[in-house]
Amino acid sequence: MPVLSNRVQTFTDSVIRRMTRISDEHGAINLSQGFPDFDPPKEILDALAKAAYEGPHQYSITFGAENFREALAKKQGKAIGRKIDPETEIVVTCGGTEAMMCAMMTICNPGDKVMVFSPFYENYGADAILSGAEPLYIPLVPPEYGFDIQLIEKGFKQGAKAIIVCNPSNPCGKVFSREELTAIGELAVKYDAFVVTDEVYEHMVYAPYHHTCMASIPGMYEHTITCNSLSKTYSITGWRLGYLIGPEEVIEGAKKVHDFLTVGAAAPLQEAATVGLSFPEMYYEELLKTYTKKRNYFLDGLDKIGLKHNVPQGTYFVLIDIQDFLDLPQFQGFSDLEFCEWMIKHIGVAAVPGSSFFREEVNHFIRLHFAREKKTLDEALARLSKLKQSGNMSS
Repeated sequence: MPVLSNRVQTFTDSVIRRMTRISDEHGAINLSQGFPDFDPPKEILDALAKAAYEGPHQYSITFGAENFREALAKKQGKAIGRKIDPETEIVVTCGGTEAMMCAMMTICNPGDKVMVFSPFYENYGADAILSGAEPLYIPLVPPEYGFDIQLIEKGFKQGAKAIIVCNPSNPCGKVFSREELTAIGELAVKYDAFVVTDEVYEHMVYAPYHHTCMASIPGMYEHTITCNSLSKTYSITGWRLGYLIGPEEVIEGAKKVHDFLTVGAAAPLQEAATVGLSFPEMYYEELLKTYTKKRNYFLDGLDKIGLKHNVPQGTYFVLIDIQDFLDLPQFQGFSDLEFCEWMIKHIGVAAVPGSSFFREEVNHFIRLHFAREKKTLDEALARLSKLKQSGNMSS
């Protein structure tokens, strides 16, 4: 067989999605891959039913159906604080995953460097490699997940073309403050670089924290490419509807990349989801109340069990510190991946090993999520309580 490309040898398949497959195989409660077990809003489902019979069923405009882009421009223009041109400043993609890949391929040349915070959503490193760039990792330091701004300047001095900022951050739930974003933005402007943001959890930011769009900071719109998705906000992760927002010159390039990557997102799904983009502000307020309640309930349950965890400022993820378990004789020599596989088989709960998010040698965290109905969370907590029962901890 001919030799494969070098790039595919430099990263693995998605560990997150792998955990889902193992979870399904063993009938575990899947708290690994981040998707809810409840339905999208009824208004969106009704619109989908209508689209199923009335269409559209053929290609929409490659970079997004006109009414969908107009609705996106109106909604996100409020968050960014400026009028967004739906014709020249938006590209609709097949999920936030393609949005990030499209952004990276638009701005990166082979040999460029891109800074990535660690811990990071596992796609970012692979995105950099696939676009021919070299990732430079900037540590977010537990437990507060702060960072050293001098390391970011060092990265720009080394020629970094961009920095990826996930805000709120998956997997650690950090919400970047306006002051932090401003400091990053000032360096991006100083070194004439891009900030590529992933803001898919923008509506899941818990008090007293607030979400700030990097593109809304004065002077940053021309240096920012905003990647986002409808998946989490409307509980439609399987619909794969994402988008890019940015300055016209960037979006013109992104349109070409997107066209030859996927041609376009599903036309009937764009038609149905347009309804959601017009929801009143009350929808997002209720969404936040729902997830705040789920977060508090789940964290309280973890506390009662005695599992050590961080307190996420945003997203629906929580990191569990499993070092105490790895120190037990039963788990001597276990990696975090092996511990997660053991949990699926013996506890019946699926998690993601933290090593898939950290560039540093960190193997004592696992990630769980709480985007589940109360009855599912109750059962998951009941199963997790077995971790503290030594009689059930044989391998």
